[in-house]
Amino acid sequence: MLLNQKTNFTQSRQIKIGIVSDTHEELSDQINTIISECDIAIHAGDIGSRTVLEALQPKSGHIIAVAGNNDKPYLWDFKDWELVKHLPHVKELSLPGGKLVIEHGHLHDMHKPGHSDLRNAHPDARAVVYGHTHIQVIDKEEPNTHVINPGAAGYTRNKGGPSCIILTINDNDWGYEVFKFEEESV
Repeated sequence: MLLNQKTNFTQSRQIKIGIVSDTHEELSDQINTIISECDIAIHAGDIGSRTVLEALQPKSGHIIAVAGNNDKPYLWDFKDWELVKHLPHVKELSLPGGKLVIEHGHLHDMHKPGHSDLRNAHPDARAVVYGHTHIQVIDKEEPNTHVINPGAAGYTRNKGGPSCIILTINDNDWGYEVFKFEEESV
């Protein structure tokens, strides 16, 4: 179930969130296996097709996705235009311990979104998730707002292999687990 309304998960005491981005029409099977063990899936844009969102199967069925710079109706299959037209550009989740904001990041700089720009755009977020660069990073330089990029979860410019990040929340504690797989042959 794709969630587009404002989402509040603050009543959950423990939650595991699978974070992916930049699939460009193809989701790695290894990444999908990781996501299936999570409560919620987040896709930070450049999805590429409905089939990627349908393949994401977290335990709850909740999928949160935002549009990337390549998520334009004319780049998707015609039958999926209604879906892609309604993807938000920014999504906020209320979670135990703070707010998580998701966006693709390309509006902050087309080549390399600045982490300070992302923090300034979302000053009340505990963490900002973005994609676009295909480079996995967890920036905790500012303790009040982490900046997270899961890298590319597909086969396009994945910098050596598909990757994702799992955010685990226990009460108000947030922990990150990084996954990076070897390049798969398609």
